[in-house]
Amino acid sequence: MKILVGYKRVVDYNVRIQVKPDGSGVVTEGVKLSANPFDDIALEEALRLREKGVATDVVVATIGPADCQAHLRNGLAMGANRAIHVVTTQAVQPLTAARTLLKLIEKEQPDIVILGKQAIDDDCNQTGQMLAALWNRPQATFASKVDINGRNARVTREVDAGLETIEVDLPAVITTDLRLNEPRFIKLPDIMKAKSKPLETIPLESLAVESGDHLKTTHYAAPAKRSKGVMVKDVAELVSLLKTKGLV
Repeated sequence: MKILVGYKRVVDYNVRIQVKPDGSGVVTEGVKLSANPFDDIALEEALRLREKGVATDVVVATIGPADCQAHLRNGLAMGANRAIHVVTTQAVQPLTAARTLLKLIEKEQPDIVILGKQAIDDDCNQTGQMLAALWNRPQATFASKVDINGRNARVTREVDAGLETIEVDLPAVITTDLRLNEPRFIKLPDIMKAKSKPLETIPLESLAVESGDHLKTTHYAAPAKRSKGVMVKDVAELVSLLKTKGLV
């Protein structure tokens, strides 16, 4: 069994995001870039399935500029067998990403595709669902537990009402939630081994992917600064202030 894992590079979750002075985007120069946390969880789950003997081949794939290779080497150091880098200088939106991943599916013929439920840079939570629809295969999103039995996957999902357990036939798309697992720590010997693992580069243009980038961002702005709080003597004064501001 082969597992394909989406492995997006984003601004590290510990970095305080700064908007460029001209409002054209966010500052990324000199900023730490890391794997999307949900994608680290997706890769960890694929590796655990391989360790259980369910899978034999784990392939990580990313879509991004040439300097994403260091990011992919991180995935290889974590334990992936191979990596695929779809090279593009442009940021892609979810539909384009899903169409690109579909091209990789046609090439690799995986039994399971595991993605993070969303990326922390755009928080779209769309690529996995779009990919399942384009691939015409089942999807199990927001997974907090995954069990594979032959050609079936039993997935416990985190939903608004609590937990939901579903079964889907393979091949299928699974997207991961935070409580699925704890990604492993990468050791130095694994980093050294990753340098010799296969990493294939494919220009995005060569895949003949129809663009799905229909949204245009015209301006970025930082959230408004919070104003200072006001101390009130009693409930009556609080209600009076809220009325003055038109909030009640």
